[in-house]
Amino acid sequence: MATKTAPAKSPAAAYPRIVVPPPGPKAQAIIAKDKAYASPSYIKEYPLAIAGGKGAMIEDVDGNRFIDWMAGIAVSSTGYAHPAVTKAVQEAAAKFLHICGTDFYYEGFSDLCEKLAKSAPWKGGTRVFLTNSGTEAVEGAIKLARSHTRRGAIVAFQTAFHGRSYAALSLTSSKVKYRKHFGPLLPEVYHLPFHNPYRNTAAECIAAANDLFETLVSPEDVAAVVMEPMQGEGGYVLPSKEFLQYWRKVCDEHGIVLVYDEVQCGVGRTGKMWASEALGVLPDVILSAKGLGSGMPIGAIIAKESVMTWPRGSHGSTYGGNPVACASALATLKLIEDELAANAAKMGARLLAGARKLAAKHDCIGDVRGQGLFIGVEFVKDRKTKEPASELVGKLEQLAFTKGLLLLGCGKSVIRIAPPLVLSEYDVDKGLEILDACLTELASRDRA
Repeated sequence: MATKTAPAKSPAAAYPRIVVPPPGPKAQAIIAKDKAYASPSYIKEYPLAIAGGKGAMIEDVDGNRFIDWMAGIAVSSTGYAHPAVTKAVQEAAAKFLHICGTDFYYEGFSDLCEKLAKSAPWKGGTRVFLTNSGTEAVEGAIKLARSHTRRGAIVAFQTAFHGRSYAALSLTSSKVKYRKHFGPLLPEVYHLPFHNPYRNTAAECIAAANDLFETLVSPEDVAAVVMEPMQGEGGYVLPSKEFLQYWRKVCDEHGIVLVYDEVQCGVGRTGKMWASEALGVLPDVILSAKGLGSGMPIGAIIAKESVMTWPRGSHGSTYGGNPVACASALATLKLIEDELAANAAKMGARLLAGARKLAAKHDCIGDVRGQGLFIGVEFVKDRKTKEPASELVGKLEQLAFTKGLLLLGCGKSVIRIAPPLVLSEYDVDKGLEILDACLTELASRDRA
C-alpha cells in the first residue's frame, strides 16, 4: 500500500510571515555579492534569497516565509524538503555520484528508463534517453527526428519557449531578447501561430499552416513538428483539441515526428502524468524535465520505439541520468502516481474556481485558464480591446512578494500559477486572499 503524505497541521500562524521587509539585511548581502560576480544575463525577478522551505512554503535568509505559487518555474513538484525525495537523494549520494550512463550500467538509470517508458500514454514499445535538462531534451529530439526521417525542416510555433542553447533557441520565439545578437540560428525552422483561444481561432492557425505548406516548405521535407501542448513562457496557453488534431493528422499523413515539449506542463501538473493525456491527442515523442526530478537536474526524451531509431554512439551524455538525479526522479514519480497528480487536479480545480471569482470582481483580469495546477491569469487594460496590462503584472509580482506570495509572470501580461503539487487548501485560499488584496490595493493606487 502506498504511503500517503501526512496532512499538515494548520499553518495559519506559520506562514506567510514577513518579519522584515524583503530583502532584509542578510538577503541584501547575498544580492550584493551576486551583483558583483554573477553574469549580468541572469534576470532575477525579485529579491528573494531562499534559505529553505517545507511543502509549498519558502523561507528566506531573514526569516520571512512565503506561499510559493511558482515552484522555481514549475520545478519543485514535490515541494521543499519532501522526506521521500530527500531520503532517496541522500542514499544515492552516499553510494556514488557518477559513472556515466552512456558507457556503463547502474540500477537507477535502468529503473528510471523503465518507469518513464511504462508511463508513456501511447500503445507499443517505448525508448528513453536521459538528459540533464529540458533544453538538452529539445536538442536531442531535433537530432532524433532528423536522423529518423532523413529530413531537415522543423516546424515550431510563435510565443513558444524551448530553451536557450542553439537548436532549442532556434525554436524559441516567446521574447526577442532570447535571440537578439545570437544569430545565425539553426536553418529551416518555420514558426506558425499557436492557437490561443483568447486571442485567435483554430481556423486562423490552421490556415497559416496550410499556407506555409503551399508556399514555403513541403511537408515531405519536414522532420518534426515541435510544440508545447500547453505553452508555458508564452502565456500558459491551452489550445483547442481541434488544433492538436490537425497537427496529429498532418504528421501521420506525411511521416513527420510530432514532438510535445512537456518540460513545464508534464509530470502530473495537469492532474495526469502527461499533459497529452489531459488533452486527448498523443505525440510520437514527449520531452520532460523540470518537475521530473523535484529540483535535481534531469530530463528525458521519451519516444515511440519506432521513432527512436538512431544508431549506437550517435547521441550520448556524460552527466545525463546522473545516479543521484535518477534517485530523485524515481521518488518523485512514485509520489506523483500515488497522490500528487490527484492533488494537482483537486487543488487546481479549487484554484481555478477562486481565480474566476476574482475575475468577476476585478475588471483587469481578462481571462482565467488552466488544467490542474497549470493555470494562467491574463491581465488586460480593457476587456473589449484585450490590450495587455504588462506593467500591472510587474507591479503585482512585486507587491505580492512583500505580502508573502510568490508569483511569476509570463507572456505579455499573464501570471502563471505553477505551484508545488503538494499545495494544500490553505495554500490555495490564503494565496487567493493575498492576490485579491494586491489587486484591490493596485486599483486604489491607480484611482488616487
